[in-house]
Amino acid sequence: MGFLDANGLAFRLADGRELFRDVSFKVGAGSVVALVGANGVGKTTLLRILSGELTPAAGSVRVQGGLGVMPQFVGSVRDDSSVRDLLLAVAPPGLRKAAVELDRAELALMETDDEPTQMKYANAITAWGEEGGYDVEVLWDTVTVAALGVPYDRARFRDVKTLSGGEQKRLVLEALLRGQEQVLLLDEPDNYLDVPGKRWLEQRLSETDKGVLLVSHDRELLSIAATQVVTVEAHSAWTHAGSFGTWHEARTTRIDRLKELHKRWNEEHDRLKELVRTLQIQATISEVMAAKYRVMSAKLKKYEEAGPPPELPTDEKVTPRLRGGRTAVRAVTCENLELTGLMKPFDAEIFFGDRVAVLGSNGSGKSHFLRLLGGGDVAHTGVCKTGSRVLPGLFAQTHQHPEWVGRTLVDILWHGEGSRTGKDRGAAMAILTRYGLGQSGDQRFESLSGGQQARFQVLLLELAGSTLLLLDEPTDNLDLNSAEALQRALEEFTGTVVAVTHDRWFARSFDRFLLFRSDGVVSEVSEPVWDEARVRRAR
Repeated sequence: MGFLDANGLAFRLADGRELFRDVSFKVGAGSVVALVGANGVGKTTLLRILSGELTPAAGSVRVQGGLGVMPQFVGSVRDDSSVRDLLLAVAPPGLRKAAVELDRAELALMETDDEPTQMKYANAITAWGEEGGYDVEVLWDTVTVAALGVPYDRARFRDVKTLSGGEQKRLVLEALLRGQEQVLLLDEPDNYLDVPGKRWLEQRLSETDKGVLLVSHDRELLSIAATQVVTVEAHSAWTHAGSFGTWHEARTTRIDRLKELHKRWNEEHDRLKELVRTLQIQATISEVMAAKYRVMSAKLKKYEEAGPPPELPTDEKVTPRLRGGRTAVRAVTCENLELTGLMKPFDAEIFFGDRVAVLGSNGSGKSHFLRLLGGGDVAHTGVCKTGSRVLPGLFAQTHQHPEWVGRTLVDILWHGEGSRTGKDRGAAMAILTRYGLGQSGDQRFESLSGGQQARFQVLLLELAGSTLLLLDEPTDNLDLNSAEALQRALEEFTGTVVAVTHDRWFARSFDRFLLFRSDGVVSEVSEPVWDEARVRRAR
C-alpha cells in the first residue's frame, strides 16, 4: 500500500521571496486529499516538489509504492506529440528512458542494417521488456479504448493536438488510475472534462485504493471526492481532517483561534517590552535591578525568537470592472450555421444583455463556435454575424498566447493591442493590483499559475472594452474568490455573455442554455443538461 509523507517543506522564488515554509502532511492509501488555496500561493510548485521536479529549500518527501503525476498542461497540448508520447510522459522514468533508447535504435536500424546496429536494437527491445513495456502496452490498449473508443494500435501515432482537452485528460487519468503507481499527484484533473467526465472521475476517486493528492477548484467534485483538505495559505499549510463540506467552517474556526492567539501574543509581547524598559532604567541605580533586567531581557529575546503564532491568512480581493456598452438588439445571428464536421445546421439569435451558457460533451464543437463568434478562422457554412457596435472579446480555455511568451505583464499592458490602449507602468500596476496580480507585474506570462493567467485574460477583456464576452471555461483555473468575483462582474456587465462551461455552479447564473448534443443537433433548452453522451463520430 502506498503513501506520501511531506515534512517541513519550504520554497523560495528566484527573486528571494518566500512562497511557503514548514509544509507537512501525509497522503495515505485510499485517501483523496484536496490541495486548495488562492491562485499563486504555490499549489503547483508544491506538486512539482513532491514529484521531484523541484528541490525544496528545506524539508523532505518520502513516497512508497510508486508515484504517478498528471501535470496541469494535460488538456492543452498543442505540439506535434503523439498519443504514445503523452502516455509515456506520465509513465515511470525507467520506462520513458527505455522508450527513448528503443526509438533511437529503430531509427538507426532504418539507416544502417549492420550487425552492431542490430545488436543495439535487440538490447533495446530487451530493456523495453524488462522495464515492463509490453505489459504497459496491454494497459494502454485498455486505456485508449476507454478514453478514445479505439485500440492502442490505432491511437498510438495520432497527434495529441487532434484530441479535445477532455479527451487528453481522460486518457491520462485512465492510465494513472489503472496503472501500478500507488500514489497519484493530479493537478487540475477535472479541467476540460465535461460533467459526465467529472462524474466518472468522482466515482473512480471514491473507488480507488491509491493515495491521491489533487488540486481542483470544482467545489462539487471536492465535496464528493475529498476525504481530507490541505490548505496552502499565509506562506504555510494546514490540514483539515474532514471533508470539503466542513472545510469552510473549520477554516473560519481556525482563523478566529489564530486571531485570539495573535492578540494574546501581542499583549504579552507589549508587557515584556514595557517591563524590560522599566528595569533598564532601574538597573542604573541598583545591581539587583540590573540582574533582573538581564534576566528579563533574555526572556524577551527568547520570546521574540520563538515568534508569533502562524501567520493570519487574508482573502485576496479581486475586483474586475467589465463595463461593456450598448450594442444592437441582435448581438449574434446564426442562420443555417454548420461548423464543418462538428454539428448539423442550426439557427440561433442572441440578444443584447443575454447570458447564454453553451453546454454539451467534449468534442461537440462548443469552443469552435466561440472562436467563430470571436472572428477566428473556423471552417463553416451558413451565416454567423454580429450586430453593430458588438466588439467580441475571447477568453481562451487553453491560455495559449504565443505572442505573450517571454513578456512580462507590465510589458504586455504597456504596448496595447487592437481596441486596448497601452498603459504606463503606474496605471498597469494599479489594474494588476485590482486583479490580485500586483506582485506579478514583472513576471513572464508563461510563468504564472493557470489561475493567474485566467485573471490576466479577464483583465485584458476589461481594458479592450469588449461588448460581447466569449468565455471558454473561464472558471476552470480560478480559485473560489476569483470565480465569485468574476460572476459578480458579469452580473454588472453591460453587454452580452456567451460562455462554454462544465461548471455546474457557474452555469446556474445564466438565463439561456444552448445545448450541443452528441448527435450533432444544436438546440436551446430551458435548464442545464449534463448527461449528454460522448459525441458520436468516426474515430
